[in-house]
Amino acid sequence: MAKAREGDIAPDFTLPWTGEGEFSLAERRGRWVILAFYPGDFTPTCTKQFCNYRDGREQIDDLDAEVVGISPQDVDSHERFIAEHGLTVPLAADVDKSVAKAYGVLGPGGAFVRRAIFVIDPEGVIRYRKVALVGLGFEDADDLHAALDRARTAA
Repeated sequence: MAKAREGDIAPDFTLPWTGEGEFSLAERRGRWVILAFYPGDFTPTCTKQFCNYRDGREQIDDLDAEVVGISPQDVDSHERFIAEHGLTVPLAADVDKSVAKAYGVLGPGGAFVRRAIFVIDPEGVIRYRKVALVGLGFEDADDLHAALDRARTAA
């Protein structure tokens, strides 16, 4: 499976999401984007991760980057997840896992999506990539700040 690496042009995609219309990476050119891949709605660690982003909303808003979560559940599941936990980061539905595959974040046999963070610069270049082998931890709001700072330095 190909892996999207730092310095590569980010694989383009369009997905349904909890925002308006669809989320298209190509339409975000000119802006910093943080993609937060995660295994699934309502799972313990994923819930902690996105509640951390909710609780650190000021930090997330200060990033001057668009943050979007991506997992294989459908938009209905994402909307229930957001409503139940008052989440503030929009979530995109990669139901067929094609985007996870393009970014190289599928686990063995394609059975699950690994927790991963990609920071993409305004030209569409991946400037930061972190993929967890085991998804028991997550990048919190402070970690996203550090990743974005590192990415901006690399650009």
